Amino acid sequence: MKTRKKRKLSQFLLIGAILITVASVFAYVTISGELSAKGTAGETVLVNVTEGNLLSDVSASLKAQDLIGNPFIFETYAKISKLTDFKAGVFKIDRGWDAHTILVYINDAANTEKNDVALTIIPGDWAKEVAASIAKVTDYSADEILALWNDKAYVQTLIDDYEVLTPEIMKEGVRVLLEGYLMPETYFINPKSTIDVITRRVLDQTESFYLENKADFEASSYSVHEIFNLASIVQFESSKEADMKMVAQVFYNRLNKPMRLQSNVTICYALYDYTDWKQCESDANKSLISPYNTYTVDGLPLGPIDNPSATAIRSTLHPTPNDYYYFLADVYGDGKVYYAKTYAEHLKNVEKYLK
Repeated sequence: MKTRKKRKLSQFLLIGAILITVASVFAYVTISGELSAKGTAGETVLVNVTEGNLLSDVSASLKAQDLIGNPFIFETYAKISKLTDFKAGVFKIDRGWDAHTILVYINDAANTEKNDVALTIIPGDWAKEVAASIAKVTDYSADEILALWNDKAYVQTLIDDYEVLTPEIMKEGVRVLLEGYLMPETYFINPKSTIDVITRRVLDQTESFYLENKADFEASSYSVHEIFNLASIVQFESSKEADMKMVAQVFYNRLNKPMRLQSNVTICYALYDYTDWKQCESDANKSLISPYNTYTVDGLPLGPIDNPSATAIRSTLHPTPNDYYYFLADVYGDGKVYYAKTYAEHLKNVEKYLK
Protein backbone atom coordinates (compact mmCIF):
# COMPACT_ATOMS: atom_id res chain seq x y z
CA MET A 1 0.00 0.00 0.00
CA LYS A 2 2.83 2.41 1.01
CA THR A 3 4.64 1.60 -2.21
CA ARG A 4 1.55 2.44 -4.25
CA LYS A 5 1.11 5.75 -2.40
CA LYS A 6 4.74 6.62 -2.94
CA ARG A 7 4.36 5.81 -6.64
CA LYS A 8 1.28 8.08 -6.93
CA LEU A 9 3.08 10.86 -5.08
CA SER A 10 6.08 10.52 -7.38
CA GLN A 11 3.81 10.63 -10.42
CA PHE A 12 2.03 13.72 -9.05
CA LEU A 13 5.31 15.48 -8.38
CA LEU A 14 6.58 14.54 -11.83
CA ILE A 15 3.44 15.85 -13.52
CA GLY A 16 3.66 19.02 -11.44
CA ALA A 17 7.30 19.50 -12.40
CA ILE A 18 6.44 18.98 -16.06
CA LEU A 19 3.58 21.49 -15.89
CA ILE A 20 5.79 24.05 -14.15
CA THR A 21 8.50 23.50 -16.76
CA VAL A 22 6.03 23.84 -19.64
CA ALA A 23 4.53 26.98 -18.09
CA SER A 24 8.01 28.43 -17.55
CA VAL A 25 9.05 27.67 -21.10
CA PHE A 26 5.79 29.14 -22.43
CA ALA A 27 6.24 32.29 -20.32
CA TYR A 28 9.85 32.62 -21.43
CA VAL A 29 8.96 32.21 -25.10
CA THR A 30 6.05 34.65 -24.80
CA ILE A 31 8.06 37.32 -22.98
CA SER A 32 11.06 36.86 -25.28
CA GLY A 33 8.77 37.25 -28.27
CA GLU A 34 7.22 40.43 -26.89
CA LEU A 35 10.66 41.93 -26.22
CA SER A 36 12.12 40.99 -29.61
CA ALA A 37 12.43 43.31 -32.61
CA LYS A 38 9.13 44.05 -34.35
CA GLY A 39 10.40 45.20 -37.72
CA THR A 40 13.11 45.01 -40.33
CA ALA A 41 16.63 46.21 -39.57
CA GLY A 42 17.60 49.35 -41.45
CA GLU A 43 14.14 50.92 -41.40
CA THR A 44 14.10 53.82 -38.95
CA VAL A 45 11.40 55.95 -37.36
CA LEU A 46 11.59 59.06 -35.21
CA VAL A 47 10.29 58.95 -31.65
CA ASN A 48 9.82 62.08 -29.58
CA VAL A 49 10.38 61.88 -25.83
CA THR A 50 9.34 65.09 -24.10
CA GLU A 51 10.47 66.37 -20.71
CA GLY A 52 8.48 64.74 -17.93
CA ASN A 53 7.26 61.76 -19.96
CA LEU A 54 6.36 58.79 -17.77
CA LEU A 55 7.28 55.20 -18.59
CA SER A 56 3.68 54.67 -19.74
CA ASP A 57 3.94 57.69 -22.07
CA VAL A 58 7.12 56.39 -23.68
CA SER A 59 5.65 52.90 -23.91
CA ALA A 60 2.51 54.23 -25.62
CA SER A 61 4.59 56.24 -28.10
CA LEU A 62 6.74 53.23 -28.99
CA LYS A 63 3.68 51.01 -29.30
CA ALA A 64 2.01 53.52 -31.63
CA GLN A 65 5.04 53.22 -33.91
CA ASP A 66 4.91 49.40 -33.73
CA LEU A 67 8.36 49.29 -32.17
CA ILE A 68 7.41 47.15 -29.16
CA GLY A 69 4.99 44.36 -28.34
CA ASN A 70 2.96 44.19 -25.13
CA PRO A 71 3.33 47.53 -23.27
CA PHE A 72 2.95 45.90 -19.82
CA ILE A 73 5.77 43.44 -20.50
CA PHE A 74 7.92 46.25 -21.93
CA GLU A 75 7.30 48.49 -18.90
CA THR A 76 7.98 45.65 -16.45
CA TYR A 77 11.22 44.80 -18.23
CA ALA A 78 12.28 48.47 -18.19
CA LYS A 79 11.74 48.64 -14.42
CA ILE A 80 13.58 45.39 -13.72
CA SER A 81 16.45 46.49 -15.98
CA LYS A 82 16.51 49.95 -14.34
CA LEU A 83 16.29 51.58 -17.76
CA THR A 84 13.67 54.22 -17.03
CA ASP A 85 15.85 57.35 -16.96
CA PHE A 86 14.59 58.56 -20.35
CA LYS A 87 16.17 61.63 -21.92
CA ALA A 88 14.11 64.30 -23.68
CA GLY A 89 14.60 64.66 -27.41
CA VAL A 90 14.00 63.07 -30.78
CA PHE A 91 15.45 59.60 -31.24
CA LYS A 92 15.94 57.74 -34.50
CA ILE A 93 14.95 54.16 -33.69
CA ASP A 94 15.72 51.20 -35.92
CA ARG A 95 12.79 48.81 -36.35
CA GLY A 96 15.27 45.94 -36.11
CA TRP A 97 16.12 46.74 -32.50
CA ASP A 98 14.77 44.70 -29.59
CA ALA A 99 13.27 46.27 -26.46
CA HIS A 100 16.57 46.22 -24.54
CA THR A 101 18.44 48.04 -27.31
CA ILE A 102 15.69 50.65 -27.59
CA LEU A 103 15.67 51.26 -23.84
CA VAL A 104 19.44 51.65 -23.64
CA TYR A 105 19.35 54.03 -26.60
CA ILE A 106 16.68 56.38 -25.23
CA ASN A 107 18.34 56.46 -21.83
CA ASP A 108 21.36 58.21 -23.38
CA ALA A 109 21.06 61.93 -24.21
CA ALA A 110 23.93 61.61 -26.68
CA ASN A 111 21.62 59.71 -29.00
CA THR A 112 19.11 62.52 -29.53
CA GLU A 113 18.82 63.93 -33.04
CA LYS A 114 20.38 67.36 -32.87
CA ASN A 115 19.26 68.64 -36.25
CA ASP A 116 15.66 67.49 -36.58
CA VAL A 117 12.86 70.02 -36.29
CA ALA A 118 9.13 69.62 -35.76
CA LEU A 119 6.75 70.01 -38.68
CA THR A 120 3.09 70.10 -37.68
CA ILE A 121 0.30 69.66 -40.21
CA ILE A 122 -2.99 70.76 -38.66
CA PRO A 123 -6.22 68.93 -39.62
CA GLY A 124 -7.86 70.95 -42.38
CA ASP A 125 -4.64 72.63 -43.53
CA TRP A 126 -4.51 73.37 -47.24
CA ALA A 127 -1.51 72.11 -49.20
CA LYS A 128 -0.32 75.68 -49.60
CA GLU A 129 -0.35 76.07 -45.82
CA VAL A 130 1.62 72.86 -45.40
CA ALA A 131 4.12 74.12 -47.97
CA ALA A 132 4.43 77.37 -46.02
CA SER A 133 5.07 75.40 -42.80
CA ILE A 134 7.81 73.38 -44.50
CA ALA A 135 9.32 76.56 -45.93
CA LYS A 136 9.65 78.01 -42.42
CA VAL A 137 11.96 75.21 -41.28
CA THR A 138 13.88 74.55 -44.50
CA ASP A 139 15.71 76.52 -47.17
CA TYR A 140 12.96 75.90 -49.72
CA SER A 141 10.25 78.37 -50.61
CA ALA A 142 6.58 77.46 -50.52
CA ASP A 143 6.43 78.05 -54.29
CA GLU A 144 9.23 75.52 -54.89
CA ILE A 145 7.44 72.93 -52.78
CA LEU A 146 4.07 73.48 -54.46
CA ALA A 147 5.72 73.36 -57.89
CA LEU A 148 7.06 69.88 -57.14
CA TRP A 149 3.70 68.74 -55.75
CA ASN A 150 2.17 69.84 -59.07
CA ASP A 151 4.87 68.27 -61.23
CA LYS A 152 3.00 65.42 -62.94
CA ALA A 153 6.16 63.45 -63.71
CA TYR A 154 7.23 63.61 -60.07
CA VAL A 155 3.77 62.83 -58.72
CA GLN A 156 3.58 59.83 -61.03
CA THR A 157 6.66 58.40 -59.29
CA LEU A 158 4.78 58.78 -56.01
CA ILE A 159 1.73 57.04 -57.44
CA ASP A 160 4.02 54.18 -58.45
CA ASP A 161 5.36 53.90 -54.89
CA TYR A 162 2.27 54.54 -52.75
CA GLU A 163 -0.85 52.39 -52.93
CA VAL A 164 -2.99 55.13 -51.41
CA LEU A 165 -2.27 57.43 -54.36
CA THR A 166 -4.26 56.61 -57.48
CA PRO A 167 -4.37 58.13 -60.99
CA GLU A 168 -7.54 59.99 -59.94
CA ILE A 169 -5.39 62.61 -58.20
CA MET A 170 -4.05 63.69 -61.61
CA LYS A 171 -7.32 65.23 -62.79
CA GLU A 172 -6.80 68.26 -64.98
CA GLY A 173 -7.45 71.54 -63.20
CA VAL A 174 -6.84 70.52 -59.56
CA ARG A 175 -5.06 73.19 -57.56
CA VAL A 176 -2.49 70.89 -55.93
CA LEU A 177 -2.10 67.26 -56.99
CA LEU A 178 -1.25 66.06 -53.47
CA GLU A 179 -4.05 68.02 -51.77
CA GLY A 180 -5.88 65.72 -49.38
CA TYR A 181 -3.02 63.27 -48.85
CA LEU A 182 -0.72 65.25 -46.54
CA MET A 183 -1.74 63.48 -43.33
CA PRO A 184 -2.10 65.86 -40.36
CA GLU A 185 0.48 64.91 -37.74
CA THR A 186 3.63 66.23 -36.08
CA TYR A 187 6.69 65.06 -37.97
CA PHE A 188 10.34 65.40 -37.07
CA ILE A 189 12.38 66.19 -40.14
CA ASN A 190 15.92 67.15 -41.00
CA PRO A 191 15.69 70.71 -42.37
CA LYS A 192 18.47 69.88 -44.82
CA SER A 193 16.42 67.08 -46.38
CA THR A 194 15.20 67.37 -49.96
CA ILE A 195 11.56 68.20 -50.69
CA ASP A 196 11.18 64.64 -51.93
CA VAL A 197 12.40 63.16 -48.64
CA ILE A 198 10.09 65.41 -46.62
CA THR A 199 7.15 64.68 -48.91
CA ARG A 200 7.70 60.95 -48.62
CA ARG A 201 8.00 61.23 -44.84
CA VAL A 202 4.45 62.63 -44.80
CA LEU A 203 3.11 60.22 -47.40
CA ASP A 204 4.54 57.30 -45.43
CA GLN A 205 2.10 58.24 -42.66
CA THR A 206 -0.79 58.51 -45.12
CA GLU A 207 0.11 55.14 -46.64
CA SER A 208 0.34 53.54 -43.20
CA PHE A 209 -3.13 54.84 -42.30
CA TYR A 210 -4.54 53.59 -45.60
CA LEU A 211 -3.09 50.11 -45.23
CA GLU A 212 -4.38 49.84 -41.66
CA ASN A 213 -7.87 50.69 -42.90
CA LYS A 214 -7.67 49.11 -46.35
CA ALA A 215 -10.54 46.68 -45.71
CA ASP A 216 -12.85 49.61 -44.91
CA PHE A 217 -11.83 51.44 -48.06
CA GLU A 218 -12.44 48.33 -50.14
CA ALA A 219 -15.86 47.83 -48.53
CA SER A 220 -16.97 51.29 -49.63
CA SER A 221 -18.74 51.86 -52.94
CA TYR A 222 -16.63 54.99 -53.31
CA SER A 223 -13.05 55.02 -54.57
CA VAL A 224 -10.12 55.82 -52.30
CA HIS A 225 -9.81 59.27 -53.85
CA GLU A 226 -13.53 59.94 -53.43
CA ILE A 227 -13.31 59.02 -49.74
CA PHE A 228 -10.39 61.42 -49.20
CA ASN A 229 -12.28 64.04 -51.20
CA LEU A 230 -15.46 63.77 -49.14
CA ALA A 231 -13.49 63.51 -45.90
CA SER A 232 -11.84 66.84 -46.69
CA ILE A 233 -15.28 68.49 -46.76
CA VAL A 234 -16.36 66.67 -43.59
CA GLN A 235 -13.17 67.94 -41.91
CA PHE A 236 -13.97 71.54 -42.78
CA GLU A 237 -17.67 71.31 -41.90
CA SER A 238 -17.37 69.79 -38.41
CA SER A 239 -14.92 69.64 -35.54
CA LYS A 240 -16.19 66.83 -33.28
CA GLU A 241 -16.03 63.18 -34.28
CA ALA A 242 -19.72 62.59 -33.54
CA ASP A 243 -20.67 65.43 -35.88
CA MET A 244 -18.21 64.27 -38.51
CA LYS A 245 -20.01 60.92 -38.64
CA MET A 246 -23.39 62.63 -38.87
CA VAL A 247 -22.29 65.14 -41.50
CA ALA A 248 -20.68 62.42 -43.61
CA GLN A 249 -24.00 60.57 -43.72
CA VAL A 250 -25.88 63.77 -44.63
CA PHE A 251 -23.58 64.15 -47.62
CA TYR A 252 -24.08 60.51 -48.59
CA ASN A 253 -27.84 61.06 -48.36
CA ARG A 254 -27.58 64.01 -50.72
CA LEU A 255 -25.30 62.15 -53.14
CA ASN A 256 -27.75 59.24 -53.24
CA LYS A 257 -30.80 61.47 -53.87
CA PRO A 258 -29.12 62.90 -55.99
CA MET A 259 -28.79 66.44 -54.63
CA ARG A 260 -25.88 68.82 -54.88
CA LEU A 261 -23.72 68.86 -51.75
CA GLN A 262 -24.01 72.65 -51.46
CA SER A 263 -21.18 72.91 -48.96
CA ASN A 264 -20.15 76.48 -48.22
CA VAL A 265 -16.60 75.43 -47.44
CA THR A 266 -16.08 74.31 -51.04
CA ILE A 267 -16.74 77.91 -52.09
CA CYS A 268 -13.81 78.98 -49.93
CA TYR A 269 -11.51 76.60 -51.75
CA ALA A 270 -12.95 77.67 -55.07
CA LEU A 271 -12.03 81.28 -54.24
CA TYR A 272 -8.70 80.10 -52.76
CA ASP A 273 -7.72 83.59 -51.59
CA TYR A 274 -9.92 85.39 -49.09
CA THR A 275 -9.52 87.29 -45.85
CA ASP A 276 -12.54 86.15 -43.85
CA TRP A 277 -14.77 83.06 -43.91
CA LYS A 278 -17.85 85.28 -44.02
CA GLN A 279 -16.56 86.69 -47.30
CA CYS A 280 -16.17 83.30 -49.01
CA GLU A 281 -19.39 81.82 -47.63
CA SER A 282 -21.58 84.75 -48.63
CA ASP A 283 -24.64 84.06 -50.77
CA ALA A 284 -23.10 86.16 -53.54
CA ASN A 285 -20.43 83.49 -54.08
CA LYS A 286 -22.78 80.53 -54.34
CA SER A 287 -23.08 81.05 -58.10
CA LEU A 288 -19.29 81.10 -58.56
CA ILE A 289 -18.34 78.95 -61.55
CA SER A 290 -15.67 76.54 -60.36
CA PRO A 291 -15.22 72.75 -60.43
CA TYR A 292 -14.77 73.02 -56.66
CA ASN A 293 -18.01 74.86 -55.92
CA THR A 294 -20.56 72.22 -54.91
CA TYR A 295 -23.38 74.74 -55.33
CA THR A 296 -22.77 74.76 -59.08
CA VAL A 297 -21.41 71.25 -59.76
CA ASP A 298 -23.00 67.87 -59.22
CA GLY A 299 -21.43 65.33 -56.93
CA LEU A 300 -18.03 65.80 -55.33
CA PRO A 301 -15.73 68.74 -56.11
CA LEU A 302 -12.85 68.26 -58.54
CA GLY A 303 -10.58 67.15 -55.71
CA PRO A 304 -10.01 67.38 -51.94
CA ILE A 305 -10.31 70.89 -50.49
CA ASP A 306 -7.92 70.35 -47.56
CA ASN A 307 -5.95 67.64 -45.81
CA PRO A 308 -8.34 65.67 -43.59
CA SER A 309 -7.40 64.02 -40.32
CA ALA A 310 -7.53 60.30 -39.67
CA THR A 311 -10.69 60.95 -37.63
CA ALA A 312 -12.43 62.69 -40.52
CA ILE A 313 -11.51 59.89 -42.93
CA ARG A 314 -12.68 57.18 -40.53
CA SER A 315 -15.90 59.11 -39.96
CA THR A 316 -16.44 59.18 -43.71
CA LEU A 317 -15.85 55.44 -43.88
CA HIS A 318 -18.12 54.80 -40.89
CA PRO A 319 -20.87 57.45 -40.87
CA THR A 320 -23.73 57.47 -38.38
CA PRO A 321 -26.93 56.37 -40.19
CA ASN A 322 -29.51 59.16 -40.38
CA ASP A 323 -32.14 60.53 -42.76
CA TYR A 324 -31.12 64.20 -42.69
CA TYR A 325 -30.38 66.27 -45.79
CA TYR A 326 -29.42 69.58 -44.17
CA PHE A 327 -27.27 70.80 -41.29
CA LEU A 328 -25.74 73.97 -39.94
CA ALA A 329 -23.39 74.88 -37.12
CA ASP A 330 -24.20 77.60 -34.62
CA VAL A 331 -21.07 79.60 -35.46
CA TYR A 332 -22.20 82.50 -33.32
CA GLY A 333 -22.86 80.32 -30.29
CA ASP A 334 -21.35 77.09 -29.02
CA GLY A 335 -20.75 75.58 -32.46
CA LYS A 336 -23.42 72.93 -32.00
CA VAL A 337 -24.57 71.33 -35.25
CA TYR A 338 -28.29 71.21 -36.02
CA TYR A 339 -29.76 68.79 -38.52
CA ALA A 340 -32.94 68.91 -40.61
CA LYS A 341 -34.83 66.54 -42.90
CA THR A 342 -36.50 69.22 -45.01
CA TYR A 343 -35.49 72.58 -46.41
CA ALA A 344 -38.30 74.23 -44.47
CA GLU A 345 -36.88 72.84 -41.20
CA HIS A 346 -33.41 73.95 -42.24
CA LEU A 347 -34.62 77.52 -42.86
CA LYS A 348 -36.08 77.60 -39.36
CA ASN A 349 -32.67 76.57 -37.97
CA VAL A 350 -31.01 79.28 -40.05
CA GLU A 351 -33.43 81.87 -38.72
CA LYS A 352 -32.93 80.70 -35.16
CA TYR A 353 -29.16 80.20 -35.01
CA LEU A 354 -27.58 82.28 -37.79
CA LYS A 355 -29.62 85.46 -37.89
